[in-house]
Amino acid sequence: MADAPLSYPRTRTCDHVDAYHGVDIADPYRWLEDADSAETAEWVAAQNAVTFAYLEGMPEREAFKQRLRRLWDYERYGVPQRRGGRYLLSKNDGLQNQAALYTLDALDAEPRLLLDPNALSDDGTVALSGTSISDDGRLLAYSLASAGSDWVEWRVRNVESGEDLPDRLLWSKFGGAAWSPDGSGFYYNRYEEPDGGVYVAVNYHQKVYHHLLGTPQSDDVLVYERPQDREWMFGAHVTEDGRYLLLNVSKDTGRRNAVFYRDLAADGAGFVELLPEFDAEYSYVANNGPEFLFQTNLDAPRGRVISIDLRRPERDAWVEVIPEGEEAIEGVSAVGDTLFVKCLRDAHARIRLHAMDGAYLEDVALPGLGSAGGFDGLRSDSETFYAYTSFTAPMTIYRFDLAARKSEVFRRPVVDFDPDAYEVTQEFYSSKDGARVPMFITHKKGLERNGNNPTVLYGYGGFSASLTPFFSVVNLAWMERGGVFAMPNLRGGGEYGEEWHLAGTKLKKQNVFDDFIAAAEHLIAAGYTRPSQLAISGGSNGGLLVGACLTQRPDLFGAALPAVGVMDMLRFQKFTIGWAWVSDYGSSDDGEEFRALLAYSPLHNIRPGAVYPATLITTGDHDDRVAPAHSFKFAAALQAAQAGPAPVLIRVETRAGHGAGKPTEKIIEESADRYAFLLHELG
Repeated sequence: MADAPLSYPRTRTCDHVDAYHGVDIADPYRWLEDADSAETAEWVAAQNAVTFAYLEGMPEREAFKQRLRRLWDYERYGVPQRRGGRYLLSKNDGLQNQAALYTLDALDAEPRLLLDPNALSDDGTVALSGTSISDDGRLLAYSLASAGSDWVEWRVRNVESGEDLPDRLLWSKFGGAAWSPDGSGFYYNRYEEPDGGVYVAVNYHQKVYHHLLGTPQSDDVLVYERPQDREWMFGAHVTEDGRYLLLNVSKDTGRRNAVFYRDLAADGAGFVELLPEFDAEYSYVANNGPEFLFQTNLDAPRGRVISIDLRRPERDAWVEVIPEGEEAIEGVSAVGDTLFVKCLRDAHARIRLHAMDGAYLEDVALPGLGSAGGFDGLRSDSETFYAYTSFTAPMTIYRFDLAARKSEVFRRPVVDFDPDAYEVTQEFYSSKDGARVPMFITHKKGLERNGNNPTVLYGYGGFSASLTPFFSVVNLAWMERGGVFAMPNLRGGGEYGEEWHLAGTKLKKQNVFDDFIAAAEHLIAAGYTRPSQLAISGGSNGGLLVGACLTQRPDLFGAALPAVGVMDMLRFQKFTIGWAWVSDYGSSDDGEEFRALLAYSPLHNIRPGAVYPATLITTGDHDDRVAPAHSFKFAAALQAAQAGPAPVLIRVETRAGHGAGKPTEKIIEESADRYAFLLHELG
């Protein structure tokens, strides 16, 4: 439902041209890549003024926001962790901007507040990013992220007293903390302090350090670096027996890594490159002395578990413990001498229990077709915890008794809705090349398939990330008004293992967009909706998905919500951690990959004079994962090209990043704006 054509802020163009493999590509909005310039700031302010004036004029906005606030006001819990006889548990009372961390001496004890990030900023933009508990449960290393940035600061808190130690560690991102066995310090990774451009500078040369408590960061001991391999990134882990320090080594976001180890019991021992080839994914599960269990996709695209003996690490001595099955393995953990194998069956969770020798025991009984996560702990534990959720079930925390092999509810939230009023189906459709793709479809019971239902089609399709059922009060508020929510499991994801992932990468990336377009066509053919009532939504790589499909098939959609999207596929590798995405996207530095990227790059496939659907682009001014310049340039080009009456708006959130750690109030406000926009434009 378009209003009178909008008058957009003027966006200056420049004559910048880049040559790629003999092809000249104009980049008239290159100046918007300078996020710190006064001109860019003025442009953002002008765009926000137009956007918010438009949003404030929508009668649906305030009512939707108030309903969201009521729905959001329910207690939400994280999965407990147990160390040294204590439990740590995160909880949000409902409308708190950030969840707080509590400790319990026993499961039935009154929780004691340990850490409240809400007290660290006036606007709720300081978030708890990561935690690591010492083996004895006395100390908590925790990291804080400010304004949505990936950069974090590590601190240490005494769990008993609730007081912080003086330690402060800066310039860390993309990693956790691994405690030394004696609790005297921990291993972590960091970068050198950026020389300007904190939020856009390319991130190379990550290093691993050991921090000794009570000493300044400048005294931290360098544990490992790889100056000749600037892309390498590291994850440090100390085995439960305290004997080995493992380094998980990655070169990009692909599912291939290396594994090195150091024997902490041997004075002066260096690192042994146990798995140096980067030929597959290897995830440490557990060890019995020198015998290590790994989850891997080597010769098993859906995953398997193998055993490697450090005393005889040759490949011909490896032992298969759990063979590849029909379902994709997402993760394996060892708790109480039991292996919890987390699998996906047509994109919903199945949890298999195996003995340590690989023998199948039984499945964990789950409440329905949903998602389950957790199942962490120690080999000596007699219990573990997990979270279960679905499209109609808020996240519930369960305790699993290993001896009885039974689950019981630990924390169940109460939300102001009737789950029996909604239904979920899973349908399969054929993509352009005949691939069979599953899609979840959720709506009120009794929905009439008359082609008139406003529908949100949400997708991702990349980096082996699997989209599984999840509860969302935003989707609930949408469905309360008669809307449909549909989520296909596109190629590029990990729902069916590595082959499914690779079928949506690099030169095959168009398969992902074809899958999404085919999902839209299926919804229309099945009578759920029609193009003028169909909106598409996605964030990050999903923002790229929306941008690509928006430019390829503008006739198929009534509205689009691309969030923090990768829109300039020729330059994404030039910013922050973008170079690591080359494993999925390819690179414009390669001639063949350049042609494939150019063919779908959202920014470069906008056609002047075309009629595009109503579009609300969202990003954050502190997004140092996907630089906001992607969204800035895409918005400017789409506004200039739009020949139809539908609005093209960009909403730039201040003191916000890629999404992680965003305060509840900001989430509610942005969600209300996005979905009120859909109600207005599709109405």
